Amino acid sequence: MVVDFGFVLSVLLDGAKTSVMIASGALALAICLGFMLASTSFLLRSRLLDTLVAIYAETLRNIPSLIWLLLVYFGLAHVGIRLPPVPAATVGLGIIGSAVLVEVFATAFRSVAAKQSEPARALGLSSILAFRLVIIPNSWRVSLPPVGNYALALVKDTTLAAAIAAPELMFQARMLVNRTFETGLIYGLAACIYLGVAFILFRLTRLVEQAVVQE
Repeated sequence: MVVDFGFVLSVLLDGAKTSVMIASGALALAICLGFMLASTSFLLRSRLLDTLVAIYAETLRNIPSLIWLLLVYFGLAHVGIRLPPVPAATVGLGIIGSAVLVEVFATAFRSVAAKQSEPARALGLSSILAFRLVIIPNSWRVSLPPVGNYALALVKDTTLAAAIAAPELMFQARMLVNRTFETGLIYGLAACIYLGVAFILFRLTRLVEQAVVQE
């Protein structure tokens, strides 16, 4: 069977676009949730809240990501909330990511606070103002490298979305293999596309880090 290389590549690139869309949405959700939880815990300084956040993070981190995706996609449908595959994958991966990033942000807050709290108090800033004007800007410099590393890992984790029929890159590759039986060619192309996306993302994160450091 003669394979239409142009058709195969176009299908895989469409899948790559979906993968990037899922990863981008999941990263935004993970950053928002993780930052909100870490900020609330840092400002309120409640042992109960710290314990609840720790339980949330450990629960999500210690159960396989695929199970959470299936729970979001099939579990929510049982209570009348039916999400299409792409939004379900985005929400599922975003919630899982928040468990990773909440610890990243919490660690950054503690690290900056240990060095900047005294100068902030000397300037007469309240705890909330010190947090907003001093700790948050400096914590981004600390947290950007691990957030960038997580973004790279998230692109690979989008392959899990194939389990709920989200038309991302791996799902499209599998469909093409079933259709053409050109396993080596198609998965080889998919691997090259993943490498290309990862390289572009790596360069973007490094450029952002350099821009923040130079500010």
